[in-house]
Amino acid sequence: MNIGEKLKNLRIAKKLTQEELAQRCDLTTGFISLAERDLSSPSIATLMDLLDALDTDIKSFFNEPTEDKIVYGEEDIYSTENNELGYEILWLIPNAQKNSMEPILLNMKPHSTSDVEAPHTGEEFGYVLKGNINIWIGHKKHKLKKGETFYFKANENHCLENPHDTPASILWISSPPYF
Repeated sequence: MNIGEKLKNLRIAKKLTQEELAQRCDLTTGFISLAERDLSSPSIATLMDLLDALDTDIKSFFNEPTEDKIVYGEEDIYSTENNELGYEILWLIPNAQKNSMEPILLNMKPHSTSDVEAPHTGEEFGYVLKGNINIWIGHKKHKLKKGETFYFKANENHCLENPHDTPASILWISSPPYF
């Protein structure tokens, strides 16, 4: 971390000259200049005075923003299988439960069903990538084939089933995260 550069950027953002900052901290303009070029290091006490004059604190000053990850690969996927019901869930985004939506890939063996999800606040979206499935919303069955989508408010029990002799894969997105 370039402390001097950060101090200079804060000073400029506050529209202060080196002389004005020096006066507020009872320092010399020369010291401010040297500190901003990382040619002199302020003591902790002096740094605290500088940060106070710049309307910030030490925690904010040293807090480096983290860049959100945008692209995820195979190494990021977490999977689990339910052999009893005959499906596999692949969580495509790690820790997606902290986000607004949670995408999963649901791979269903022939003659399988997903868990019955209880009603909850939110919405569900799915896209059938492979095979044919049924989605049950309450007591109503909807048939879907490859290339079709579903979208509904999750205010009733719901589940997917694959009653066919071939596997099925569904991209399923819940908002807010529910899986």
